[in-house]
Amino acid sequence: MPELPEVEALASFLRGRAVGRVVARVDAPGIHVLKTYDPPVTALAGLSVDRVARHGKFLDLALGEAFPEDPSALHLVVHLARAGWLQWRESLPPAPPRMGKGPIGLRVHLDDGSGFDLTEAGTRKGLAVYVVQDLAAVPGVARLGIDPLSPEFTLEVLTGLLAGVRSQVKGVLTDQSLIAGVGNAYSDEVLWEVGLSPFKPAANLAEADVERLHTALVDTLREAVQRADGLATGKLKAEKKSGLSVHGRTGLPCPRCGDTVREVSFADKSLQYCPTCQTGGQPLADRRLSRLLK
Repeated sequence: MPELPEVEALASFLRGRAVGRVVARVDAPGIHVLKTYDPPVTALAGLSVDRVARHGKFLDLALGEAFPEDPSALHLVVHLARAGWLQWRESLPPAPPRMGKGPIGLRVHLDDGSGFDLTEAGTRKGLAVYVVQDLAAVPGVARLGIDPLSPEFTLEVLTGLLAGVRSQVKGVLTDQSLIAGVGNAYSDEVLWEVGLSPFKPAANLAEADVERLHTALVDTLREAVQRADGLATGKLKAEKKSGLSVHGRTGLPCPRCGDTVREVSFADKSLQYCPTCQTGGQPLADRRLSRLLK
């Protein structure tokens, strides 16, 4: 799933390619991706792309003159979900893609012939597209917590978020209503960096643990954003994978201690960790509410 660094890289890419251009046409061959219908997606035609922003894992293209003061301005908001992606093309074919065929959910044509496809692989569909006048009309954006790369995300703020929380630290890091933009991959990386079990209760973290967690969270995300900056959209997935130390590396040696990276599988996802670095050498049982094996 694209997380904060990848979505920020996509936003940066579109700032350099799409801002200042006018939407010529929008095709929606995957009608299921549209989560709003008023205004219709066709209302984007004729509007200029004024700016591109990121909100957590949401990509936001703001269109219409005098943004954001003009009430007629619109936002094209995209959540790529688990298997969605943005494919940029310098020259789009004039013929619209076939309805309900292939991976394309939405195609946006710009006035110079370029544009992009929003695609989704696999049979499980989660790609979501919203066209709204007010960002608050997108439920996922409205409930977002603090951005971990914002100046407001201080150690004191993180301490307050963790205080009294009964959830495991992995769950806190990935709760979008608390911290926006961190998902399964980068939470695994951060917890490995600080040597914490993903199942450790957040409320039980020592002051020193919270301080190290804050530093690792900010540094890990910032470094990932820097690595992805300037890359073409087609290279971002490979860059993310190459920069991961434990996530997605089950069975491989830990790059720090050499122990075998282990996995805990859930119904629809998995997490990875190093027993030596994170759980005192003990493997975690591979079930959802596991404790350390005795």
